[in-house]
Amino acid sequence: MAEFDTLKNDLLLRTARREQVERPPIWVMRQAGRYLPEYHEAKGDSDFFACCRSPEIASTITLQPIDRYDGLIDAAIIFSDILVIPQAMGMIVEMLDKKGPHFPNPLKSPTDGQYEQLMDRKVDVAHELDYVYQAITMTRHKLKGRVPLYGFCGAPWTLLCYMVEGGGSKLFVQVKTWIYKYPQQSKRLLQKIADLCVEYLALQVKAGAQIIQVFDSWAAELSPASFNEFALPYLRHISQHLPPRLKELGIESVPMVIFAKGAWYALDNLCNSGYHVVGLDWLQDPAEAVRIAKGRVVLQGNADPGVLYGGKEAITATVQNMVQGFGGGKQGWIANLGHGVTPFVDPDKLQFFFEEIHRLAKADNRPPPR
Repeated sequence: MAEFDTLKNDLLLRTARREQVERPPIWVMRQAGRYLPEYHEAKGDSDFFACCRSPEIASTITLQPIDRYDGLIDAAIIFSDILVIPQAMGMIVEMLDKKGPHFPNPLKSPTDGQYEQLMDRKVDVAHELDYVYQAITMTRHKLKGRVPLYGFCGAPWTLLCYMVEGGGSKLFVQVKTWIYKYPQQSKRLLQKIADLCVEYLALQVKAGAQIIQVFDSWAAELSPASFNEFALPYLRHISQHLPPRLKELGIESVPMVIFAKGAWYALDNLCNSGYHVVGLDWLQDPAEAVRIAKGRVVLQGNADPGVLYGGKEAITATVQNMVQGFGGGKQGWIANLGHGVTPFVDPDKLQFFFEEIHRLAKADNRPPPR
């Protein structure tokens, strides 16, 4: 591993280890992105995935919110995309303006020829995704220890959704057809993706990531029973196999975060899934989530990103509800949104959100939970 500057702000990592802290650490998903004017300057005329594949551009974009919100946020997250794994597997993925990710040739059925090619192909994530590792290492050097750096990947279920649907979906007809008509073939592919996720995350940590997050963005499309069959086993596979893989590489384990958007029904199971931190979306009440978690994990979240379109009073009320619900923030809570920053958000509104977390958490004098 490369040598990096000593970490000056380890608040988030201490929180992830369930230590008592002076205040809740703060960062937000998609904090580096298109809502920032400087993002568009750095991106220029480059295609989205071209930015991901350029370590220099990706590291520049990663640092933009750290510079803009200096002293207000406590982590960076590498600028990349969850769909780099399907790309590494040989599938073409495009990012279409005003539409989002698009697979020109999605999986049709287990007999379409492409399925067996994917299953038979030996995927070298060290080679195929080397640009991500380069970006991580470059970003760690540029950070100079200011805050820790998140690495991440998409969860197997969510990646399967994209690979079969060909992009985002409202009805998820194709992937529902797959799991209910071809359950065994679906599970074979989910397992292959899970194995790739383990290696990809391990190499991100080797490159310098200090904490990792798994994004299960389409978890809400599964029933509780289907989530337990087609999502949870593969999330557990990642959490169970990443630490020993890091040990094989001679690297210390790092905190692991799972964010299963919309899987409010699975919170109890997610607290037992092997992750240190469980991310919450805005559909879960903070106090109820604390009651269910019972101190087994650190919770991360969970303001509605839409509140950033509102006024300061709405933002203050949302933050107050989080600070109260999560017990004041002296232990067991990483402040975040309940999903990524959405387009057209005023960066100054996000700054006020950060400032209010600092202010209201400082004013909360409750002792940390035991």
